[in-house]
Amino acid sequence: MVEENVNRAVETPKHHRARWIVAVLVMFPLALFLLVVAHHVWSTWVLEETIWFDPAPETYGDWHPKNLPYEDVWFSCDGYRLHGWYVAHDAPRASVLFLHGSSGNLSYRDDMLRKLHDDLKVTSMVFDYRGFGRSEGALDGEEALLADSRAARKFLAQRSGVAERDIVLLGRSLGSALAIDLASRDGARALVIQNAFTSLPDVAHFHYRFAPVYRTMRYRLNSLSKIARYHGPLLQSHAAQDDVVPLEQARRLFAAANEPKTFLLQPNARHATPPSQALFDALDALLDRLQASKLGD
Repeated sequence: MVEENVNRAVETPKHHRARWIVAVLVMFPLALFLLVVAHHVWSTWVLEETIWFDPAPETYGDWHPKNLPYEDVWFSCDGYRLHGWYVAHDAPRASVLFLHGSSGNLSYRDDMLRKLHDDLKVTSMVFDYRGFGRSEGALDGEEALLADSRAARKFLAQRSGVAERDIVLLGRSLGSALAIDLASRDGARALVIQNAFTSLPDVAHFHYRFAPVYRTMRYRLNSLSKIARYHGPLLQSHAAQDDVVPLEQARRLFAAANEPKTFLLQPNARHATPPSQALFDALDALLDRLQASKLGD
């Protein structure tokens, strides 16, 4: 009995060391994985606006673009003054509200406005969401973005003398989600979306596949659940090599939409690639059809 106890006393430290080494080898990778997941979850929820939005203040951009007959306009939403560029055409084929993406500010979109005015011959307006460019305030949740978009559409309707539902909505990336929300609520003369996503959590899941960040996000922007409520012409384009919003999401969104609808694939293009001439040609043809249908009413 004494000999047995002595043997145990000698062997126990070795066994403990072995178990400790095994525990470290097993637990360290698990702890590291959990730490990475926790970091992604924390950063996506706490720093959500920093990760998914990149607004540029007034100090960035060209605020005096050449050969663009724009007018600085201001309107209010939730007590904030929001800034836009209004570009009137003498004989407009339509009134277009352009909802830009999540980075920069409206001063980076002068090329689009020039195309809309010079080539497509429409009256258009682009504006900055709160916290972007010259617009007051700061990003404050999904409802604030949607409210800014509704206020902009109302202002454009009043300024251009058309009904809100007769405005053509043109949205790119983040702006596509806002355009889809507007169209699904109140209709639109036409809906044109570029590099659109099914929902912002779906985009997060694509980029953070091993972290459940999509469950904790405050911004949802679920376009997939809304687009079927819109009944009107849809023109959708997507970059074939989109590195931010996978093409599969665009396909799902398009499948959920009602007719009449057209899908354009922009070959050899990434998310930030400027719109192709094919999109402007398709939009030109769409505007022709809208004018013809209006004359036939």
